[in-house]
Amino acid sequence: MTTLHEWFEKGIPAKEFVESMKVNKEGLQSVYERFSISEEDRSFFEEVKGKELRAIVITEDWCGDAMMNIPILLNIAQAANIDTRMILRDQNLELMDQYLTNGTARSIPIFIFIDNQGKEKAVWGPRAPKVQEFVMELRKDLPAKEDEHFEAAQKELFKKIGESYAQNEQLWQEVYSSIKETLTKA
Repeated sequence: MTTLHEWFEKGIPAKEFVESMKVNKEGLQSVYERFSISEEDRSFFEEVKGKELRAIVITEDWCGDAMMNIPILLNIAQAANIDTRMILRDQNLELMDQYLTNGTARSIPIFIFIDNQGKEKAVWGPRAPKVQEFVMELRKDLPAKEDEHFEAAQKELFKKIGESYAQNEQLWQEVYSSIKETLTKA
């Protein structure tokens, strides 16, 4: 079985991943540029630096959640000196299947924080709890899957969620707070 250290080593460096993106690249870069870490959090990230963490991100460039969550992680990674590597979910189900959401779903992104020895210290994803509530609130109005309008309604819902992810700074703060909380346990 491949170790987390080995997964990290075979991962794509974050900058290289972003440059290679075909979907959601502009949205990810826009969130990255507009999101910033507050000055009062700098001391927190100095403490995190001392943990010498690395991050493995299970993702795909088409994922709307990744478009919002990854740039926030990358801002955190920069502040806390966390080397971050991307693993493409669809080509690496062996790793993905170790981090299923609710034991069944291959939901992404998943952030696996490891130490220098490759030992798992914390896991985050695929969504901050408040973002999950936001999505579930929107989903409650979807018609049943059997309904002839389901597909169109779902497409419209995904568009609305994607727009919110790209623009709603309150959602960004929820992601930020949630990742920070995870890092306190690392």
